[in-house]
Order: sequence, then structure tokens, then C-alpha cells
Amino acid sequence: MACVCTSALTYASMRRLPWERPVEQNPYAAPRSRVDSDEELHEATEPASRGRRFLNFLIDYFGFLVFSAFVGALLGFVYPPAIYALQNAGTLGNYAVGILLMTLYYLSQEALFARTLGKLVTGTRVVSAAGGTPTFGQLLGRTAARFIPFEPFSLFGRDAVGWHDSLSNTRVIRTRR
Repeated sequence: MACVCTSALTYASMRRLPWERPVEQNPYAAPRSRVDSDEELHEATEPASRGRRFLNFLIDYFGFLVFSAFVGALLGFVYPPAIYALQNAGTLGNYAVGILLMTLYYLSQEALFARTLGKLVTGTRVVSAAGGTPTFGQLLGRTAARFIPFEPFSLFGRDAVGWHDSLSNTRVIRTRR
């Protein structure tokens, strides 16, 4: 008789309707993950060293020159009179084109990938000061701050945080060892 009671209890527990099952046992439930707070993310990240930051600068400077040459060649191929117009634009026009190209180089890469060519090579990326993904406004401010005279030398201060980092409330962290 004891066997009949045990099998009846087992049968009764198996007959639960799907909405009566606990969420943990629902095979159709969405997967669960632990979400870290911004403080935990910030503590888990290691800032990029001065050497890596300087190497980022050198690689990005070379990448910017290649990007500018490519845009100039493309512009000359598609619309040759534009090259003559740029040659006669004067100093102010040349500065405007340089600022536009540098903004396109940095902002497009950091907005799409959170890293530039230099950061990709050195294994670093841009994050917000809280450790999350930076906003477009932060990246725009970061790019604009690069035009401050002597800004590249600000990385040689304490903590290797440049003005373009501190003004935009962003940081550069290591992503690989």
C-alpha cells in the first residue's frame, strides 16, 4: 500500500500546470544573469598604462594620416575641383578640413566600436568613468577636447588620465593582458 501512495504523490506533482511551476523549472523562461553594478564594473577594470596610451597616440596619429590621405585621394578621384579649392582655401580652410577629418576619424571609430585603431592594436578601449559604455555626447566631448593645445602632454600627469578623458568623464582601460 505504501507504494501506491508514493506513486500517487509523484503523479500529482507531475500534473502541475505550466503557470503553477516555479520559474526556475520553466524550460521556456528567459535565461538569468547576474548584473554587476557600475561600481563593481569600475573596480574590475584596469586603467591603460602611460606606455599603452602613448602607443595609442602614435598609432592613431599614423592612422589619421592614412585616413586623411585616403579621403583626399577619394575626393580627388570623385570630384577633382575640390582639391584645387582646398589648395586655395588658406590656413583657416585647412584647419577646418583637418578638424572635420580628425573628428570623423575618432568619433566614428569610438562611437561604433568604443576603440580606435590604436586601441585595437594595444588591447584597450574607452569606457565611461563608471565603467559602462560611453554616451555619444561623452565621445563627442572627448573628441572636441583633443583640439586643446598641448592636450597630448596631459597623459604624462598623475594616473595617465588625459584632459580628453577627464573633461568627458571617460577612461581608457585594458581589455587584454
